[in-house]
Amino acid sequence: MTPKELSDRLSDNISKIIKGKRAETELIIAALFAGGNVLTEDVPGTGKTMLAKTLAASIGCEFRRIQFTPDLLPADLTGITYFDPKAADFTFRRGAVFTNILLADEINRATPRTQSALLEAMEEKQITVDGTTYVLESPFFVIATQNPVETQGTYPLPEAQLDRFMIRLSLGYPTAEEYISLINTHGKGRPLEDIKPVCTAEDIINAYSDCEKVVIHPELAAYIVTLAERTRVFEGVALGLSTRAVLAAVRLARAYAAIKGRDFVTPEDIKYIFPYTAAHRLILSGGYKHKKGRTEEIIREIMQTVDVPTEEWG
Repeated sequence: MTPKELSDRLSDNISKIIKGKRAETELIIAALFAGGNVLTEDVPGTGKTMLAKTLAASIGCEFRRIQFTPDLLPADLTGITYFDPKAADFTFRRGAVFTNILLADEINRATPRTQSALLEAMEEKQITVDGTTYVLESPFFVIATQNPVETQGTYPLPEAQLDRFMIRLSLGYPTAEEYISLINTHGKGRPLEDIKPVCTAEDIINAYSDCEKVVIHPELAAYIVTLAERTRVFEGVALGLSTRAVLAAVRLARAYAAIKGRDFVTPEDIKYIFPYTAAHRLILSGGYKHKKGRTEEIIREIMQTVDVPTEEWG
C-alpha cells in the first residue's frame, strides 16, 4: 500500500466522525508518516480529543490516553521500578508511554517536571528509568492537545517540549453544513464504536520507509535552511528555528508529497507545511512575547521575503 493509498484510507475513515477537516487530518497523517509528533491547540469542544481517538481507532495498534493534571507524576508516564515481595526482586512496571499512539490530553495542565518525562520518548523513541533504557515499540506517536485560552491551572510548554512537536495546528469551528452532519453522526449513541481499523502498525512502519525515499532537490533543502536562518535574525525573535526544526520540515515535506502521490517534493509542498512546523518553535522577546498570533505573522513575513526556487534549477 502506497502512502497515498494509506493516507486516503485513514482520512476517509476519520471523516466518518470528524467532519470537514480533511486538510488538518492529512497534515496529522503526514506527521505520523514522518515519525513526528503533533500538538493540536484550540478552544474546548472543537474535536481535538475526538480526532486523536478516531485516528487511533483507525489503526490496528495499541492506544493510550492520559489526562494531564497538576498532580500527574513523571513515573505515571515512564513507569517505576518497585520491590515485589512475591518475586523477592525489583520489578519494572511500565507507564503510559509504552504504547503506539499516546494521546496527551490537555498537556499544559501538568507541571514542567512531568512534561519533561516525554522529552526522551518523543525524540529518541526510548525512555530511561533508574539507569535502564527501554526502547519503545514502533510506531510511537504522540498527539497532544492544549487549550490556549485557559491560564488558571496550566503551565506553558517548555521550549524543548515545543521543539519536539513536528507540527502545531488548530481545528477551528465547523461550517453550518458540517454542524448538521455532526449532529446526525454524534446524536446517535457512541459513534466511535462504529470505527474499525483500516490498517496495521506494520503499514505505518512501511510508510516511514516510503516517505524517506521521496526526493527533495538540494535547492529546496537550501530554501528550508534559508527560511530557518531568517527566523534567527528577525526583529523580536529571541530564539529562532533549531536544527531539529529544519530536519522536521524536510521530513514533513517528504511525507506530505508522498500522501499526495508524488515521489518528489515541490516548492508548494514546503510553502504549505512550513508554517505548521515553524511558528510554534519561535520564542519572542520583549513586548512581542504576549502578542497573540505574532509568530505566525513572522513566518508569513519571512516567507514573503525569501525567493522560492523555481523549476529552472541549475
